[in-house]
Amino acid sequence: LNAVSINMSNMVGTGPFITVPAIIATLGGPQSLIAWGVGALLAIADGLVFAELGASIPASGGSYIFLRECFGRQRWGHMMAWIFVWQFLFSGTLEIATSSIGMAEYTGFLWPKLIEYRWGVKLLAAAITALAMLALYRKIKDIARLMLILWIGMLLTAAWVIFTGMTHLDTKLLFDFPPAAWHIGLPFMLGLGNGTMLVMFNFLGYYQICYLGDEVKRPERVIPFGVIFSILLVTVIDFLISISFTGVVPWREMIQPGSQAFNAIGSVYMQRIHGHWASALMTVMVEVTAFAATYAMMLGYSRIPYAAALDGAFFRWFAEVHPTKRFPHRALLLVGFLVIISCFFDLVQIITALMLARILSMFVAQIIGLLIYRHVRPDAPRPFRMWLYPLPALFALCGWLGTFVTPALQPGGWRYMAYAFGTIGAGFAAYLILAWRKREWPFLPPQPDAPLGPNSELEPEGSF
Repeated sequence: LNAVSINMSNMVGTGPFITVPAIIATLGGPQSLIAWGVGALLAIADGLVFAELGASIPASGGSYIFLRECFGRQRWGHMMAWIFVWQFLFSGTLEIATSSIGMAEYTGFLWPKLIEYRWGVKLLAAAITALAMLALYRKIKDIARLMLILWIGMLLTAAWVIFTGMTHLDTKLLFDFPPAAWHIGLPFMLGLGNGTMLVMFNFLGYYQICYLGDEVKRPERVIPFGVIFSILLVTVIDFLISISFTGVVPWREMIQPGSQAFNAIGSVYMQRIHGHWASALMTVMVEVTAFAATYAMMLGYSRIPYAAALDGAFFRWFAEVHPTKRFPHRALLLVGFLVIISCFFDLVQIITALMLARILSMFVAQIIGLLIYRHVRPDAPRPFRMWLYPLPALFALCGWLGTFVTPALQPGGWRYMAYAFGTIGAGFAAYLILAWRKREWPFLPPQPDAPLGPNSELEPEGSF
């Protein structure tokens, strides 16, 4: 249950409460909601990749460990893991910042003067991040209990939206398709690709439990269950939330940039049905959900630089754990500091570029890594095996690559591609410089790979 709560608090978060209008705008009408179906299939297929690797290689660090082990920790795996950590410093902290900023923007619905002040939303988002970081400064068992409470708050928020929507649904609004809505052509496919990317941004987090592998009891059961069940449940929740919004607020009003319906659709939605008291209560509940997402992501992502430092692929100073509470407090401080900085940037124009960088350095690389690992290590223990292997892996690979090339086929898309390749290229160059200074591969022959052993630094008995 705790594994599912950690994943779902990240996956739901502020996502559907701030991106549904943008998803509707991708195809210009309710037909855009089919992106949820495409995204769900992609998430489930990719979730099976995480489930198999998470059960086979349970260790703090998640994808960092998976890439290192699948590609060979003394050769390409060392480099791929480094590039993943490098990419995380750019995209992971900004992903956390989106929840903090979303919470701050919803606060602006109740406190309009906050929006009028140029730095108001940004300063509030930074303060929210600092509060989440302080709340995480405790033992992992205490975090699990608080995470469960926040997860319950998230479920109550989603349940209220869905129940209200199902009892006040206007089918004329829900099926108000524009002319030629279902004309399948290049514009339709590009719009569907953009919508799928936004949906996948909402789904980010189904792998969160993998970052805490060393702290999980019975990982061969808990990790696959947490990944797959959270994807299925969140798919249903997010789709029903989208239907609820679209069946109450006219989609043409919803897609107007700068409107209240675009910036705070959840609050406008409740205001139309129950009035101001309901919109105020919904705003508070969305804020609690947003804080839960910030909290969950910071918890999981702080383990990535810790695992890299423990492995010698990042600054060793970040490998230290708290002397009494036994968690990587320096890595947590690093992540929190970077998120606070990210809160002062404009996310609208760069979120696509950050998603593209993550697609290449994390999702695509990890799928290829699983295929290689299956081939070169057929004797490795696999407590959980991907269903219908390799079909889900190949489907996920094609889906991610299709999502990746969508921006390149649109005006100005080259800037996002340049950012994605530039970020990864800079990480590759940084790795070569450090490898040359440390006299490591590819400048010296690698040492034989050692078997992956348990990490004794964190609480050995696990918590989930």
